[in-house]
Formats: sequence, structure tokens, C-alpha cells
Amino acid sequence: MTEQTNRQRIAADGITAPLRYTVFRRIWLASLLSNLGLLIQGVGAAWAMTQMAASADKVALVQTALMLPIMLISMPAGAIADMYDRRIVTLVSLMIALTGATALTVLAGFNLISPETLLAFCFVVGSGNALFGPAWQSSVNEQVPPDALPSAVALNGISYNIARSFGPAVGGVIVAALGAVAAFACNAILYLPLLVVLLLWRRNTEPSRLPREKLNRAMVSGFRYITNSPPIKIVLLRTLVMGLIGGAIMALMPLVARDLLHGGAQTYGIMLGAFGMGAVVGALNIHELRKRMSGEAAIRACTISMAFAMAALALSTEPVLTATALVLAGAVWMAAIALFNIGVQLSAPRWVAGRSLAAFQASISGGIAIGAWGWGHLTDYAGVEVALLTAAGLMLISPLLGIWLTMPRVGARNEDADVLADPEVKLSLTGRSGPLVVEIEYRVSQENARAFHNVMQDVQLSRQRNGAYGWSIARDIADPELWTERYHCPTWFDYLRQRNRSTQSERALHQQAIDFHIGPEPVRIRRMLERPFGSVRWKDETPDRASAEVLPVVATAAGSST
Repeated sequence: MTEQTNRQRIAADGITAPLRYTVFRRIWLASLLSNLGLLIQGVGAAWAMTQMAASADKVALVQTALMLPIMLISMPAGAIADMYDRRIVTLVSLMIALTGATALTVLAGFNLISPETLLAFCFVVGSGNALFGPAWQSSVNEQVPPDALPSAVALNGISYNIARSFGPAVGGVIVAALGAVAAFACNAILYLPLLVVLLLWRRNTEPSRLPREKLNRAMVSGFRYITNSPPIKIVLLRTLVMGLIGGAIMALMPLVARDLLHGGAQTYGIMLGAFGMGAVVGALNIHELRKRMSGEAAIRACTISMAFAMAALALSTEPVLTATALVLAGAVWMAAIALFNIGVQLSAPRWVAGRSLAAFQASISGGIAIGAWGWGHLTDYAGVEVALLTAAGLMLISPLLGIWLTMPRVGARNEDADVLADPEVKLSLTGRSGPLVVEIEYRVSQENARAFHNVMQDVQLSRQRNGAYGWSIARDIADPELWTERYHCPTWFDYLRQRNRSTQSERALHQQAIDFHIGPEPVRIRRMLERPFGSVRWKDETPDRASAEVLPVVATAAGSST
């Protein structure tokens, strides 16, 4: 089958295309069961808290305990996902969550649970999920081809929201009939299918020719990439705002069921189910939404619709009207979050995919966690109706952010480029030799000076997000056609990483800068060791430590020499 035929099949299948791939299908079905268990536990935990504590802020803290770990450890989790085998990382994280769920079940079974204990073990389960998320999401592109990736992202959202459609209702029935301990036990049991599927997955890995980064350096690399990537920064900020405001629904849902609808655990489960059903509808229409509207227009429509749904939720005392508002809220919430997720997935190259998705998770979960705390306190002070109406008002004006933070246009995935050949080296170097200073000289006609300078601003971001620092561009005052680009890399290994982290679009940008060069000689490149004493043997008898180290060299790779 040709690539064009495969793309046509994927387009024809639409949202269901990724299910044709066996590995993705198995993991997706198992994750559906795992999500179901997590939501059943969530109902049990929230309702157990309403029985143990009367204050709204403690009830809202259940959501905080589940979501806060994602904000706190998502960046280390993303770095770990990029550094180690993602299959192993997902297995370890599931074991952490399973341990927390099992301990919570045992303690609840012996009636040894308190509000503090409940929050502590919710935090442990949330920590396992926080470690699991980046590794799982960044491995999706290894399970399906690039053309099916947006549909796979949407399907993963559907998996959670199918579970949300039925899980809370099932959880409400279980809690009403058997108590919270049965809900906790269900969650522990439903982790097992996903563990089995991941154990059976034979993931194909390509070992890096360079040593693995240390965790702290990997986190810095991820942070540097995100801060120098304007599209990802915009998406993350908009996601954070969405979580801060929209998180009011999930945080206050138990109180809506108890205080506005005067219902019990089953009512709470049904209301969450309505939200989940809406989310499934929203996810199923992501493909159509992306076809018909730009990213900014789609987010604007979602936020305005959600504002009206939240206002209806605050004013309604009828279960049917409340459920209808929740269906709408769930649909637009899922659509917005999926659009944000797709934007991050398609903007980040493979080497930093886990860290970028971890930052996305931190944005949405941190927003929900902080928002839940704030909405709980506002509810204690002013009541559920006022809190929800305040959230609705803020959601209604949130599209104004688009004036300054316009959603970037998202196209095909930013694919990794070919590995470059290592530059010729005559000085003995170790992997730790450095800092490296790189100077690139361009000769540019004076009429193209402004256009060249504008391109170099984008080149600066490209160099910096891939590992360079101290970047500058200078123009010779005696020879105005001569420009010098200069940047640093901490070590020789860091320089080799920086050269080969560029995506195809970044290589095209670098070539665009080179195309401004005029004259018979090619662009001149200097690579210099800034601390040369490390490469000098002060005495003839001093052993040359560098000669004992074998540095990786790729002599057959293609690409630019910059």
C-alpha cells in the first residue's frame, strides 16, 4: 500500500483510524478499563469526604489531591519518559498507582480512614498517574503513523470520557450499595488489564549514540525548549486559564448534587456521567471542528459555550436541566482540551515530546488543582451558585486572551530531521570538554540586511530551544556585508545533541539563513573550545585522558554542517 493510499484510508476512517493498529487498540481498550476504575474511585473518595467533612474546601481538595501531583512532578515525569524506555516507565507508574489504590482499599475496609488519610492516598494514586501520563501520551506516536496521530489523541480523550460517561454512574451505584471501600477495590482491580497489555507490548527502540542526559539537565532542556517555542507557550498558557476557570465544574460537582439538586451519591454519579457523555460527543467531532474552524475560533466557541453551560448549572434546581448543561459543558471542555493537546503533540519533536506533554499536563492539572482550592473557598464564603456564576463570567471574557495569545495554526507533525555527520575534529576531546563556542560567518548584501536579521531572530529561538545559550548576531562595522552568528554549548556532547535535535522545519529555517549568503566562499563555521587548558598536557609525561574515550561519530549521515 502506498503512502498516499494509506493517508486516504486514514482520512476516510477519520476518528476510528488508529483502532486498525493492534498495539494501539489493545492499549486503548485496557486504558478504558483503567480510566473506568479511576473514576469509580473518584466518586467513592469525593462522597466519602462529604460524609467525613462538612466544609466545601475539603470536598474540593479531593480533586486537588488527585491533580496536584501532575502539576508538581510532571516535568520530571516528562524527562524520565524521554530518557528511559517509555514502556518500563508506564509499568512502574501503574504499580505506584496500584499500590496507593490497594492501600486505600485495605484501610477503608478496616475503617481506619480519615480525611487526611484519604487525601494522602489520593495523592499517591495521582502521583502514579502523573508519572504515567507523559510516557503514555508520548508513546502514542510509536503506535500509529503520523497521519493518524490527531485521531489517536482524540481517541485517548474519548477513552477517558467514555469511562466518565459510565464510571461515575457505576461508582454512584457501587457507593450507594456497597460503600466507598468497594469503589476503591474496583479501581485497584481495573489497573490489572493495562499492566498485562503493557507487559506484552514489544516496543521498538533506537538507542541513542550519545549518553543519556542527567535528570536535572533533561528537565532544563525541556524547560528551555518550551520557553523558546512560542506556539507551545501560547497553548500552555491558554490551557492553564481553561483549567483554572473550568475546573470549577469538577471541583463543585459533589456540592451541586448535594446542595442544589438535594441528591445523593447516585445523583452525583449521574451528573458526572452526563458530563462524560458530552465529552465523548465533543471528542467525536474534533476532526470536523478542526476542518471547519481555525484553532482560535474553535477555542472561542468552546469557552463561550462553556460559560453559558456553567451559568445554567448554577441557576438550575432540576436534574434534567442540570444534566443537559453538563452535556454541553463536557462537549466543549473535551473539544478545547483535545485541541490544546493536539497543538502540543504536533509542535514538539520526538526528543522532547514527553517533556512537552508533561508541561501540558501540568498546565491543565495545575489549573484544575489551584482552581479547585479557590472555588472551594469562594463556595464556603458565598455559596455554590455565586461560585459557579463567577466562573461563568470569567469563562465568558477569557476569549479576550486571543488578542495577545492567538492560538497557533497546527499542521502536520514537526518531524525529526536526518542525523548529521559529526564535524571534523583534530583536537582530542572528551564528552565533557567545553564550553564549545560556535561562530558562523555570513556575507549578506546590504539590501537584504533587514530580511536576514528577521530570519536570524527565528534562528535564535531554534538554536536556544535545542540547547545553545549566549546567542548573538553581530555585524562588522568595517565590512557591513559580514555578519557573525555566535552561540555556546556547555559540552561537546551537548553540542552534538544540539546539532541533531533540529526538526525538518528548523533545518529549512537554517538553510533559509544560509541562502542569504553571497560570494564565492561558503559560509564559514568555527567551533572553538572556550577552556582550552583542559585539552593541553602541561607536561609531556601527563597521560592524555581523552585518548581513552571513544566518542560517537556518524560519518555517513547527511545534512547541513552548521
